[in-house]
Amino acid sequence: MMFEMRLLPTLTATLIVVALSASSASAQKGVRDGQWKSYSGDKGSTKYSALDQINSDNVKDLQVVWKWNSPDNETEHGAPGGNKITPLYINGVLYMNSMYQIVSAIDASTGETLWQFDSGVKEGRRPGNLGFNARGLAYWTDGKGDERIILGTQHNYMYAIDAKTGELVEGFGNAGLVDLNADYRREVNRAYVWAISPPLVANDTIIVGRAINDVATTKEMPPGDVFAYDAKTGQRKWTFHNPPQKGDPGYETWKDGSAEYSGNSNVWTHMSADEELGIAYLPFGTPTNDWYGGHRKGDNLYAETLVAVDIETGKRLWHFQHIHHGLWDYDIPTAPALIDISVLGKPIQALAQITKQGFIWVLDRETGEPVWPIEERPVPQSDVPGEETSLTQPFPTRPAPYDGQGALEDMLIDYTPELKAEALKIFEEYNTGPLYTPATTEKKTIFNPGWGGGGNWPGVSVDPETGIVYIPSVNAAAISVSLTKPDAARSNFDYIVQHYGGIEGPQGLPLFKGPYSRVTAIDLNTGEHIWRTPIGDGPIDHEALKDLNLPPIGGRGRGFPLLTKTLL
Repeated sequence: MMFEMRLLPTLTATLIVVALSASSASAQKGVRDGQWKSYSGDKGSTKYSALDQINSDNVKDLQVVWKWNSPDNETEHGAPGGNKITPLYINGVLYMNSMYQIVSAIDASTGETLWQFDSGVKEGRRPGNLGFNARGLAYWTDGKGDERIILGTQHNYMYAIDAKTGELVEGFGNAGLVDLNADYRREVNRAYVWAISPPLVANDTIIVGRAINDVATTKEMPPGDVFAYDAKTGQRKWTFHNPPQKGDPGYETWKDGSAEYSGNSNVWTHMSADEELGIAYLPFGTPTNDWYGGHRKGDNLYAETLVAVDIETGKRLWHFQHIHHGLWDYDIPTAPALIDISVLGKPIQALAQITKQGFIWVLDRETGEPVWPIEERPVPQSDVPGEETSLTQPFPTRPAPYDGQGALEDMLIDYTPELKAEALKIFEEYNTGPLYTPATTEKKTIFNPGWGGGGNWPGVSVDPETGIVYIPSVNAAAISVSLTKPDAARSNFDYIVQHYGGIEGPQGLPLFKGPYSRVTAIDLNTGEHIWRTPIGDGPIDHEALKDLNLPPIGGRGRGFPLLTKTLL
């Protein structure tokens, strides 16, 4: 891949489309010094920079200053896929890892490569799920000249690299590396686990989550445990166990001892921290397997749960489970954004967590208490033998969902009567219903949103000066699945998923109407939506739509937000 910098040499902003206003600043300030020391700018995952050099008047004058060629292009394997990296920017130097986990330090003014470190990932087996895949680096300094780049890799190691030289730090772990496979409570096949998102570095502690193979063939899988290490020495400090161990709170929510063998429920995405409060926020995923839970009956804490832990000890301070006994692959896909707001005159240190199903949950980040009421509401129940669906799921009363939910007739494409009639015929072939309709063995079931969301790992941007959050989302991610009996010689599951991918609507258009991709602005002081706009024109030039003079209805691409003082 070719990485193009469409920035001024000081790395001040990226593509800019919407002008914003500002009011008084609050304590959670985002990035204020022009640096970008964490994946999302700061450890609160705000993706906000107070820089204002680029504005709506001069954005048209931006020019390419330099181009940099990824080392992946030079390998015999060739570039493996899309670049999901957000570079760190520290004291004039960009640090980024490639999809093959080759770390580069780049002079931000000239594009010159200062050093590179090759972790050797490209020589190993292709990782599961999305294959060779990486989403960034972490940075640590003692403030006295010791500066390190922290890299987690797809062969499940963690490296500490000298930020000035690119050499491994001898005093960290075993001559600069830590074997992330060594500390599991039970034996784990290294081929099933890997690190793709950057570790979280907070208060001299490195916290590491892991991706785990989603295509499980047995109910026994690696647990989603999160480990923490001393940033100076690489020694392990604590472990948060998920599923819980016997005797720990939450163990009883895995019936029939299923916590002893169930796995996944992992933190594969980014994490956030409030260093002043001493709290890290861990967004956990779906348990084994994603679609059938007859082997793990119960609510399954802390799967699909946001868990707040003490940074120093790993002690659980509070948790909020977004889904009980998940069956939809609605793992929490991104870090919560930390933001200070004022609700009815009351100042609140809050966090905003988006999810694949199109909800944004606003909680007090110190206590976990919801800012607005959350209701447990009845949801559709499963008819699959052995399954025990949760009778209710939590629904936030405010803010309203930012994208479409469920597969309902009034959501079908209806830009012309002919399209609506064709869509209805297709719709009737499926098992459909509101959000949290479970899969069945009898018919393909539409999940909307699908496993891609809604919201996903690009996360949000928040403005600390206004209390507004900006959420990119996709409403074209519906999928269809069914459950089937597996080959008993290859799997000990009672049921596994048959995945049929996306759903084609009439004449090659989506089954549901748009907008298919959009960004939504929500004022977290009031919980009200302020505006919503499509991202891209979408298929308005399609033969069936081109004469309708439709406004933009959004493409299928996902937006990736970055906010400055003046622009989104």
